[in-house]
Amino acid sequence: MSHPDTVVHLEHDGQVLLVNEQGEGPQLPEQGRMDNSPILRLPTQQEIQSMGIEWEKKRTTIISFANTTVSVEKGYPKIEWPEHWALKDDIIADNSVHPIAREAIYRSIHRLVSKVMITNSKGQVLMGKVERGHFRGSWTLPGGYMDHDEHPEVGCVRETLEELGLNIKLLDDKPIITQQIFSSRGISFVSFTYRSQWDGKLSELVLQSEEISQAAWFSPEVAASKAVSHFDVKALNSLR
Repeated sequence: MSHPDTVVHLEHDGQVLLVNEQGEGPQLPEQGRMDNSPILRLPTQQEIQSMGIEWEKKRTTIISFANTTVSVEKGYPKIEWPEHWALKDDIIADNSVHPIAREAIYRSIHRLVSKVMITNSKGQVLMGKVERGHFRGSWTLPGGYMDHDEHPEVGCVRETLEELGLNIKLLDDKPIITQQIFSSRGISFVSFTYRSQWDGKLSELVLQSEEISQAAWFSPEVAASKAVSHFDVKALNSLR
């Protein structure tokens, strides 16, 4: 049976509405299932309406693979906690849940980034020119993806040591927290940006050459104009 062109990802406190191929639900996944059981999928708008569920649309995500493109409407159901819906964390491990549903769940998980603004006594900000990834050839603040078991305070200290060879101590300031979805893929990034101070010389840094080609001090205004990351710009503007 072909998959609908548009489905709805309804989620409430980690519970997701799944239906079977006939649009009947709610259905529950079975972790570790590998047989040829009937496919479970996300429902269509008409199937949700037939269940009498009201919901509020949040955004649209486009998922494309295997010569299939599906629009996934992310929404919040206006109901009490749905005890009999599928646990979000159980869906990924059931081979009978359609890949579109599993991909929608995967994309809905926040990507966490931890960064740091290192300033000197002149009020300048330390930035590095990156050599790989999305921002190759651009200036960014030290930092990156957090490890799975890592607090953001620890993540930016680790990343700074790895990228610049600099062991920093964070100030007591609260981090600047920003969140953004940048494309129709629907992947959400959350960034924690901390503060630190250092008055050393650039010659003291030990750059991770395959990742950082150059380090430099900039005024907050110039740093914000050079930064290409939405999160860096938001954080640097707080220094003005």
